[in-house]
Amino acid sequence: MFNIFFILGILAQLGTALTLPGIAGIVLTIGMSIDANVLIFERIEEELRNGVSLIAAINNGYSKAFSAILDSNVTTFLTGAILYSLGQGPIKGFAIVLMIGIASSFFSAVFITRVIVHWMSAKGDKSSISFISPLAKKGGLADLNIDFLGKRKVAYLISSSIIVVGLLLAVFSGLKFGVDFTGGRSYIVEFSEPVVASDIKVGLDADLEGSVEVKSYGANNVMKVTTSYLINEDDDASNAEVERRVREGLAKVTGATFKADASSLASGEFSITGSSKVGATVADSIKKSSAEAMFFAILAIFLYILLRFRKWQFSLASIAALIHDTLFVIAAFAIVSAIGVNVEVDQVFIAALLTVVGYSINDTVVVFDRIRENMENRGSSKLVKLFNDAINQTMARTLITSATTLIVVLVLLIFGGEVLRGFSLALLVGVLVGTYSSIYIATPVVVDLMKRELEQDEAEPAKKAV
Repeated sequence: MFNIFFILGILAQLGTALTLPGIAGIVLTIGMSIDANVLIFERIEEELRNGVSLIAAINNGYSKAFSAILDSNVTTFLTGAILYSLGQGPIKGFAIVLMIGIASSFFSAVFITRVIVHWMSAKGDKSSISFISPLAKKGGLADLNIDFLGKRKVAYLISSSIIVVGLLLAVFSGLKFGVDFTGGRSYIVEFSEPVVASDIKVGLDADLEGSVEVKSYGANNVMKVTTSYLINEDDDASNAEVERRVREGLAKVTGATFKADASSLASGEFSITGSSKVGATVADSIKKSSAEAMFFAILAIFLYILLRFRKWQFSLASIAALIHDTLFVIAAFAIVSAIGVNVEVDQVFIAALLTVVGYSINDTVVVFDRIRENMENRGSSKLVKLFNDAINQTMARTLITSATTLIVVLVLLIFGGEVLRGFSLALLVGVLVGTYSSIYIATPVVVDLMKRELEQDEAEPAKKAV
């Protein structure tokens, strides 16, 4: 709650408009804030299971979780900074909210919760506060010993199959692109009474081919309606046909009657006060800047992980997971479009993709951080076992974070209405696949890239036996 209070307060101070991409940034921030707290509490649980006193367990928990929280926040903040520098329009808005959110969530998780936890544990071991849940007890998630890496080839096959099928559908059946990317004709429509933009959009979507965008235009009874219907036609007959279809659609949706003269609208009437044709040049510019921003963001993530983990295999594996997740979401959209679900690829979809990238890298870095810790305390353990142990040790945190983030996304999907459907669906798929990829893509790719070290690892017992 402090985190959201800080974000909204700073946005209000800056006078920033809160758009759907901005909401995407807040959703990602909530997910990261939850994750930071879960990381800390899971670490405290581990310390308590090892017999450490409550106060020492709390101090050790915050200390050991700090590196994972820092790395995951820095990688996502770098993404936000680059998107802000190179992005345009909604991408820049997403980046502003994301950077503010990361700073406030880091402060909230690391400092504010620590003050609260220390206050609740002031009596030491006699305090009523408890970190041990049923999941952490014997036989629960704390004792997991699953061979995730042994199933990596099956995971590769499943992911590849879904992505290939989805991308083939995208190529041959096509995706439904919003007016952001296709251009269209815009109409300024004035109504005698206030109307709801989302209701008009849903109604016109059913009446017009192509995509429709409806936004309030200065007042709650004035709307800007943009449609890509007959976008490739530029003759007078096509212009007249589109305007006629828009008038009929608006009359059907609102029950109002069209009137040519807007100066004297009576109750239950509307009028078109202006029109223009919008080209796709803005969309082309946004696509180009988005592609550049994504490239440099991925490069920054690669270099930061290389700096922190000192192995190029970790950097390359994290990028492989990001590419996997992005393609998976696009493939999922193509598949649901093919079965008749109406979802659009627009600027909001791009914001959702960026949210997925941020969530995915956050998830991956947490697992990598535990692998790094296990390698530092390796002893005589095999590398593959260390990697498997890291996934098993972070599984409780992974499931708790994913479940709590999915609650936010499911609320948006169920109650957000038709306008938010594509955005919510992209986030839902992204959170699920981001969780999956940190276990079955990112970590296994590191193992496959470290093949030489693993071979040396396996040859070591044979040398000792000789």
